[in-house]
Amino acid sequence: MDSNDLIILFLLLGLLGSTVPVFLALFFTGLVGLVLIVGIDPQIAIEVLYRSMDKFALAVVLFFILCGNVMTTGSIVQKLIKTANTLVGFLPGGLAMAGVLACGFFGAISGSTVATVVAIGGFMIPALIENGYDEEFSVGIMTTAPILGIIIPPSISMILYSMISNDRLEALFLTGFIPGVMIILAMSLYAYFFCRRKGTKTMPRPSFKEAMATLRESAWALFLPVLIFGGIYSGIFTANEAAVVACFYAFFVEIFIHKDMKLSDVKQVVVSSAVTSATLLVIVAGASVFGEFLTFEQIPNQIAEAVVSHIQSPWVFLLAVNILLLIVGMFMDIISATLILTPIFLPLLSQFGIDTMHFGLLMTINLGIGYCTPPLGVSLYISGATVDRNLLYVSRSVIPFLVIQIAILMVLTYWSDLVLFLPRLVYG
Repeated sequence: MDSNDLIILFLLLGLLGSTVPVFLALFFTGLVGLVLIVGIDPQIAIEVLYRSMDKFALAVVLFFILCGNVMTTGSIVQKLIKTANTLVGFLPGGLAMAGVLACGFFGAISGSTVATVVAIGGFMIPALIENGYDEEFSVGIMTTAPILGIIIPPSISMILYSMISNDRLEALFLTGFIPGVMIILAMSLYAYFFCRRKGTKTMPRPSFKEAMATLRESAWALFLPVLIFGGIYSGIFTANEAAVVACFYAFFVEIFIHKDMKLSDVKQVVVSSAVTSATLLVIVAGASVFGEFLTFEQIPNQIAEAVVSHIQSPWVFLLAVNILLLIVGMFMDIISATLILTPIFLPLLSQFGIDTMHFGLLMTINLGIGYCTPPLGVSLYISGATVDRNLLYVSRSVIPFLVIQIAILMVLTYWSDLVLFLPRLVYG
């Protein structure tokens, strides 16, 4: 790495450290590098900005964001939680298990961890505390379980990763199912034994008639993930089209079936989704200019050569990458990190014989854990605001669940066949 590259690195870190918005820091650093170091016309940056947002894959993200907002505005979220509670609420720690399961249901529709924390955590944390659950346990489990929002497909971060790696999106989605189920089971088992030891009161077991009534009431909500994945993997529509179908279905159910959303609410939901989507797009645009500079300077290839010369074992490489990504996740949001780091790591994967889809899942989980790690974990602040607790309290509460998730991450890191089982089964 020469002096020019070091200048760019320190400029980027300085801007990020001085609280300049991420997209501006990336754009300005990339622009300085392209103009002053590479020596190209500044108008190239305008072309890069346009090309970065002129990608059909981004439409999937926008529509899944809209679908998630429709669900939180209407009653689909409450019905998913009620169904999960009916299934496991009578067990020791059952209400906590229901929260984890609800995060899985919601994640299978929204594709966003932040949306899952707000929609499920904002409802479940007070409910758990009111029902006699330990407050620290309640905050911890409902702060960390929403990582399922980006692991269980559709996942916004996986969409962006596939856009860069050119992996088949439908196949990449399949890598998230088994890890998602593993996290649900592991966190539910912890909740079971923790609450059993604490003697937390349980809810009465619902009768068969009550259970069937709940399932009938929630049938329209439960059918949404079935519609998305059934349509994608049966070949009826693509992942891009599935996002649009999901939006129309959610609107139809909330307005005409559940009648919990009025036509006058549609404008507010659409505008809110547009603002969220615009935030994402400006990050994509800023990262694209910085990425263009990296490409011109061939920095990813230089890093690849430096890493390969010092690390020969794929096991050691994956361990080092996991540690690096966990640290990056503490300071950077998953969207920015995915857009910046994916082009850097991709040249390294072939050197060590690592499948790009396997690595995409590992990157998603690593950076997803970053939502729950200080100092910049967004989920920590959302949950802290819910119970009016400081960052230190919430950070301490998530430790047992982060240990569980990191343990599962290690298993998935070195058992690639488990991660790739479903993609190989479906696509060969």
